Amino acid sequence: MILIQTTEQAAVQLAGDSLLSHLGGLEAWLRPLLHWVAYGFSETSLIGLLVIALVTTHITIAAVTIFLHRCQAHRALDLHPLISHFFRFWLWLNTGMVTKEWAAIHRKHHAKCETEEDPHSPVTRGLETVLFRGVELYRIEALNQETMERYGHGTPDDWIERVLYTGHSYLGVYLLLVIDLFLFGAMGLAMFAIQTGWIPFFAAGVINGVGHAKGYRNFDSTDKSANLSPWGILIGGEELHNNHHTFPASARLSYKWWEFDIGWMYIQIMAFFGLAKVRRVSQRPKFQLPCEQIDKRALQAVIANRYDMMSAYARSIREAKRAKAEDALHTLTSMRSELASLWERSSLSVEQLVQQLEDWCRRAEASGVSALQELSLRARSYA
Repeated sequence: MILIQTTEQAAVQLAGDSLLSHLGGLEAWLRPLLHWVAYGFSETSLIGLLVIALVTTHITIAAVTIFLHRCQAHRALDLHPLISHFFRFWLWLNTGMVTKEWAAIHRKHHAKCETEEDPHSPVTRGLETVLFRGVELYRIEALNQETMERYGHGTPDDWIERVLYTGHSYLGVYLLLVIDLFLFGAMGLAMFAIQTGWIPFFAAGVINGVGHAKGYRNFDSTDKSANLSPWGILIGGEELHNNHHTFPASARLSYKWWEFDIGWMYIQIMAFFGLAKVRRVSQRPKFQLPCEQIDKRALQAVIANRYDMMSAYARSIREAKRAKAEDALHTLTSMRSELASLWERSSLSVEQLVQQLEDWCRRAEASGVSALQELSLRARSYA
């Protein structure tokens, strides 16, 4: 009896030792796996993860505003092939956006702004739709072959663009997910969500949506564009949306001296090192002593500075409204369309337009309205 119990105890002990041995082996295998899940192979701290997220999303923003927007869609600058291809690769990896599709849709947005044909106008589609479904609107318009053929010209069309960046545009985002999981473990999922969600929300949503609904306006453009902030940092300078819609071909989005466009700062740095060449930039007005008689040069100067002129005019109207100066407001409003007709389609000759501007200035000076007198002086003083 004792012998049987001893044998059973030995068997139990042997089984227990075997189980512990297997568990020990399993633990040795699970420990590094759990460590990877918790920290990833990079073992980056939480602060480090935050820094990486901010840096990578900012590079993506820079790629969108400098390469896709200012370089490709508007041809406001040329980029060195090295910089251009870095941006192309980065956008493929982080967004899956196709250059031709983005440029075509954006060009159509400017051509058909705030109409039913505008791919993403909050005026026609609603602010909430553009803000939260901006990517969906892009994807729908990207299927429009007429848009691609009419507005998608001049974008990269080399082998890697056709085969990889366009032919397999989704692979980059999948590769990014693998990289994030490998480096950061479970936190890689959060990193991936931030990196891939940044552009859909801030660019496709905030700029295209809120940028046509809220903010301040330097210029009285025909659309509803507005500047979200005078300091364009978070979204690469795209916050200055009213400035951009006024001067769409300008590589610089800031206009007033107190506005800042970080995208323009990056362009200037690249230009200094020969990596970028600015083709067009908005010109701030220059003034000289006022001319006594309007001539052809003065007319051309007023037309060239028409956005500044109408911006000053809009300020005068706002001031008259605040002062409740009804007579002055009525005179300002009635003479505004006359001034704007100088640069709108007209069958008048240059000489007739010169005389029309001279008549406008003389009536403004004789109106007794100080705001109109100042506007006339401004018109006579453009260099």
